[in-house]
Amino acid sequence: MQPETTRKYPFFDGHNDLLMRLMQRGEKEPLHEAIVQCISGDPRGHIDLPRMKQGGFAGGLFAVFIPPVDASFNFESMDNGGYAIPMPEPMSYQDALPVAMEQVSILLKLVENSRGDMRLCTTRAHIDQCMAEDVIAVILHMEGAEAIDEQLIALDVFYAAGLRSLGPVWSRNTVFADGVPIAFPATPNIGGGLTEAGKQLIKACNDKRILIDLSHINEAGFWDIAKLSTAPLVASHSNAWSVCNSARNLTDRQLQAIKESNGIVGVNLATCFIRADGKMTSDTSLDELLLHVEYLLEKLGETRVGFGSDFDGAVVPNAIGDIGGLGALREVFAKRGFDDALQRKLCSENWLDVLERTWGQ
Repeated sequence: MQPETTRKYPFFDGHNDLLMRLMQRGEKEPLHEAIVQCISGDPRGHIDLPRMKQGGFAGGLFAVFIPPVDASFNFESMDNGGYAIPMPEPMSYQDALPVAMEQVSILLKLVENSRGDMRLCTTRAHIDQCMAEDVIAVILHMEGAEAIDEQLIALDVFYAAGLRSLGPVWSRNTVFADGVPIAFPATPNIGGGLTEAGKQLIKACNDKRILIDLSHINEAGFWDIAKLSTAPLVASHSNAWSVCNSARNLTDRQLQAIKESNGIVGVNLATCFIRADGKMTSDTSLDELLLHVEYLLEKLGETRVGFGSDFDGAVVPNAIGDIGGLGALREVFAKRGFDDALQRKLCSENWLDVLERTWGQ
């Protein structure tokens, strides 16, 4: 039986990399078995269905992500406190599309094999219904638009498949924009802004009311989108640069723009974006995470902060461990004196509200 706090404060997550992990497992074993084990219970990785239920996970954005093919790309240097990880070369649409299609297929098979425990959602009403019925609400997200062609034909197809959230870049550059490198200490003011194709992508997302995710874009691209987009500014899994000087985190000026647009920042559990020393190590206190939460609450207000865990894509604090350990966050909130209303906002309500403002339904 779930603890009372888990039932009282269901958790909606702005980002996870489960689809990538399952795809990579499928390269070594039958993919169907990996999907079935994810539904029945599998200790590998951060996420499976039993642990979703254990942690009070109500739903979230499930990312389609095209992983680097360069074997030299790794995070080992991030334990040293100062680094600038070379980003992989841009990937062609022709190479990225089959990978994205496979991950969308994995998501659809997860929903199908869950026997009603997971459901693909495209509106706020769909999510609310799932939460009322104790069903995991699944939103299709794309982290990096490598699988979208410049003519945006693929965007129409992915939208028809349920895509409702898209980041123009991961940290690797695309034909649409420059990504922000994973570097510490560094600012996000690295590289150029939107290309002409990128501007057309943003306009198309606005027209279709697809959420535009700014978490991996550099500062020039951020400001181009802030100027062009008619939607709330959203960073699904980013933290405060003033607390941790990672290039992936957001400056105070960026936070102000997000506030003015009535957007949201999803606090990232990846420890390299939490710690003041920038290290990627699970030996990280939740007190350090709370510094970001409280800083963002100060800068954005109580209605514009949520979470974007980065489960299955990063190292998270030992105190949380995996999706089943989300109760540790609720315990920390209670000890910090956060009232019921604020806890509900942080855990899910702020995300649901910004999705409704973006999608219009």
